[in-house]
Amino acid sequence: MSGTSVDGVDVALIETDGETVSAQGPATTLAYEPAVRTLIRAAFGADAPNDATRAAERAVTDKHVEAVRLWSKRTGIALESLDVVGFHGQTITHRPERRFTWQIGDGAALAKALGVKVVNDLRIADVTAGGQGAPLVPVYHAALAHELPKPLAVVNVGGVANVTWIGPAGELLAFDTGPGNGPIDDWCMRRAGLRFDTDGALAASGTVDRGRVERFAEHRFFPRTPPKSLDRGDFNDDWSEGLSVADGAATLTQGTARAIALAATHFPAPVTQWVISGGGARNPTLMRAIAGETRGKVVRAADLGWDGDALEAQAFAFLAVRSLRGLPITFPGTTGIDRPLTGGRLNEP
Repeated sequence: MSGTSVDGVDVALIETDGETVSAQGPATTLAYEPAVRTLIRAAFGADAPNDATRAAERAVTDKHVEAVRLWSKRTGIALESLDVVGFHGQTITHRPERRFTWQIGDGAALAKALGVKVVNDLRIADVTAGGQGAPLVPVYHAALAHELPKPLAVVNVGGVANVTWIGPAGELLAFDTGPGNGPIDDWCMRRAGLRFDTDGALAASGTVDRGRVERFAEHRFFPRTPPKSLDRGDFNDDWSEGLSVADGAATLTQGTARAIALAATHFPAPVTQWVISGGGARNPTLMRAIAGETRGKVVRAADLGWDGDALEAQAFAFLAVRSLRGLPITFPGTTGIDRPLTGGRLNEP
């Protein structure tokens, strides 16, 4: 998995039949070098191949090959023992209203380099059929949360944040809530020369501009009825312009938490707890803000024994197996598609 935060590649192993998860194996992360992040960001927003997208795709593919080989070396698990690799690729443009989404990454080249079957292009079938193509992880959330009290909300906070509401009978509702770490990361890079706000320390040292948060909460995206999804660039850090570095980080962090809390207005029933995964779960300032905004029980995925950092990588392994079995990976309540739909493209080594 390479997410909208453009941090690097997460690799994780699971054993699954695409319906239940019988084992979770080791995971590792390969961080992108600054030059690779720059290449990828230069491709954001493209809607046709050009020199920037081709360079970014080569870099993304090469880094995934390197990441999986590194994972194999660190774990001692031979690549030839793997049945399939689920390859998300790197989203550079997501415009479902135009029936267009683009995840760069050469699945055929990855399969050839690793000698393993690769399933990629997991969003395209849904978007082509009129769905949002996101989020894709809800069916995996439901598998992990099988025995937990419900209703339950699982929130992944990456560059964009998304939520899965799981009902008592396993009903699914999922959608992007708004910005995740993206605007905070952009602010830290632009104003402080930092890749991200480590442990939320910068935000913790600042004061939230409550007036700006209230105005931010009036954004037209939040009351829009799900399903709905976002491009990484749909929310930025401009609305904190004019604040000090620390106050801006604090205000953007509070805004991310408010957006997550506003998701509850769309839930069919209140939740027993909020489970937070992704990079945002490692930010204690953001976690406190989410608890304050939701006024509910908030736990990290790791507190439930889940690997919150590897969860999305695990999910794409799960989706790859579902794709091989012809099982649906998107649903009316998750992407707005009119029927459960499978997807993905198989690349033989």
